[in-house]
Amino acid sequence: MSEDKVLTHPPRVMDFGDLVLFYVVTGVSLRWIATAAAAGPSSIVIWGGALLCFYIPLVAAVIELSSRYPQEGGLYIWTRQAFGPFAGFMVGWSYFTSNLPYFPAVFYFDAGNALYIGGQALESLHDSPAYFMGFALVALAFITWINLIGLNIGKWMHNIGAIGMWLPALIVIVMGLIAWHRFGSATDFSKQSMTPSTAIKDMIFWASLAFALSGSEAASFLGGEIKDARRTIPRALLCAGLIIVACYVLGTIAVLLALQPGEVNTLQGLIQAGALTAQKLEMVWIVAPLALLITLGNLGAASGFLTAAARIPFVIGIDKSLPPAFGKTHPRWGTPYVALMLQGGLGAVFVVLSQAGTGVKGAYDVLVSMGIIAAFIPFAMVFLSLIRLQREPAGEEVSRLPGGRPVATLLGCVGLVTTLCAIALAVLPAPDEANKSLAVFKIIGMTAVLLGAGASVYALSRRRAKRQAAQ
Repeated sequence: MSEDKVLTHPPRVMDFGDLVLFYVVTGVSLRWIATAAAAGPSSIVIWGGALLCFYIPLVAAVIELSSRYPQEGGLYIWTRQAFGPFAGFMVGWSYFTSNLPYFPAVFYFDAGNALYIGGQALESLHDSPAYFMGFALVALAFITWINLIGLNIGKWMHNIGAIGMWLPALIVIVMGLIAWHRFGSATDFSKQSMTPSTAIKDMIFWASLAFALSGSEAASFLGGEIKDARRTIPRALLCAGLIIVACYVLGTIAVLLALQPGEVNTLQGLIQAGALTAQKLEMVWIVAPLALLITLGNLGAASGFLTAAARIPFVIGIDKSLPPAFGKTHPRWGTPYVALMLQGGLGAVFVVLSQAGTGVKGAYDVLVSMGIIAAFIPFAMVFLSLIRLQREPAGEEVSRLPGGRPVATLLGCVGLVTTLCAIALAVLPAPDEANKSLAVFKIIGMTAVLLGAGASVYALSRRRAKRQAAQ
């Protein structure tokens, strides 16, 4: 290949439509609908609280910060600008590594839903760790390969995944309304049942619902690959936000119309509700297509986060806070192939490690908690960056929040408090976890190992850069 055809930076391939679908596929995760429904009607109120206290502040922060700094790197760039290179590195490292437990968690959920494609023939695999591990490893290898080829191909996986997110939710919502009209609701939506409990064991899942509303930060990592990022990101975020909120709230209601909270399986809640409702309506034929859509949706979501997170070590590698290889792109496809392959390989390691000493349900809960803690640390820094960067002047091209500095500071404070509370709640093990001490040890221990490794990598990289400069 001649020198002039070698791609040294990923090309700009994402337009407004691609970005809306990208936000949908990274912003909607059908597994959280099952988690919310299992907690009962009070989760609808919690959805409202998460929307006001986390999602709106996060979207506001992303809109202003991505407009101030629209280049590749997202929250790594924002935090570096606000608090310096080390803070930027640790935030980028934490977000990157948070995806390592995220991938096995989302694939465990996906594997449970995929069983409905085969019907009763696959029923024996519902409690098979080997099946869930195998599914996760194969799916991880597939999305890594798609992303290596390039975003111009990979974006179609995201677009298909977005359809696989909102269409199943819409189908279950419509079926639930029809079943409710004919047979009544399986769940009592009374004032008492919709009042959230403040007991610690019932508050643990609050962090999960706030975490479910993350994802609006993901596309900003791809700032250099979005056409006219300053204008496109705010418009796409607002459009996708309506779809995301509707999927979560209406999807939770639809599941509760079909099932009582105690009957909801958090690994298969949406498809479980869809299958039961389909039986009532004599529409069993729709279960397999519904399961296929959900499977594709989660594959698209995992691919989207792999795409976004891989840009962090790519930009850090360009800044020479990681080995220079991370800043290189594939000569043919223009993708950060080193970061992509590393993330896929480490994700596979986490699939195996997370299963050690526990069952499928226990592994899923540990992965979810680890993902929440590691991902919420960067969110806390995003809100702090929003507050701190208000002191910097903004040009006419920057999309400032209505109300200016006072409103931005208020929203940053609200988001920060919510994030810190979510981190504290995520440390607590699930009430039905058999070995609570082991679960807490895994969550805290593995999170500490990830952060400690990041600090060590940064120190070694800076020392190597200084030595090379001296030579």
